[in-house]
Amino acid sequence: MNAVDHTPTLTSATLPQARHALRQGIAVVLPNPAPLTHVVAATTATAVNQAKHRPADQPVALWAHHHDTLDNLTDLWDLSPHHRATTRRLLAEDHLTVLLPVPARAALPPWLEPAVKDGWMLLFGARWQPLHPLLDDHPVLYVSSANLTGRPPAADTGEALAMFPPAVPVLHLSDPERPRMRSGSQERQATTTVRVMPDGQLHLHRHGAQDRAHGRSDDYLRHLRTRAAYRPPR
Repeated sequence: MNAVDHTPTLTSATLPQARHALRQGIAVVLPNPAPLTHVVAATTATAVNQAKHRPADQPVALWAHHHDTLDNLTDLWDLSPHHRATTRRLLAEDHLTVLLPVPARAALPPWLEPAVKDGWMLLFGARWQPLHPLLDDHPVLYVSSANLTGRPPAADTGEALAMFPPAVPVLHLSDPERPRMRSGSQERQATTTVRVMPDGQLHLHRHGAQDRAHGRSDDYLRHLRTRAAYRPPR
């Protein structure tokens, strides 16, 4: 007699299912456009960390996708008005992950505390249009790379489904850039992380998808500074 296979069928979640899961406080794996990898997001930092099988109190990034949330955060950055404006462009236009200085003894709202460690605030800036209905439900959302400890972030739906248990829904959305890419997860990477110093200088904290085409770190940082310095006339 043949053995019965009890392996569950791996099925991705629909957008309404992912929205419902987030409303219930469940962590959800979400896609990003090429060349970014997937992320895991939730309305609490604890849910994000539990999905990744790591300590519940480990710091996570705050997803800086909502204008009202960003407006509340901007005054907490230990930066000049000019450098605050530059930072908002790094998040909204370059879709970087950004580390920002927080003044000593600053009064932080409780919802921000999971994203602050040793005087630095960690924000994730990607805002992919197909995710807008889901993101707009949650002005405050926590996020981290979609991986378990020690493993690379999931590059597509299949990798995410294979990595995370069924209790963590994996949203599938078609990416129009995907047909242009060669097969294989090596084409996607997590976001580049840039640290903005109190004087406005930019330091590359972690290599990622955005800087890899620029060769050396200095070349990419020069590219960002040049973009920040030039703003087309309105």
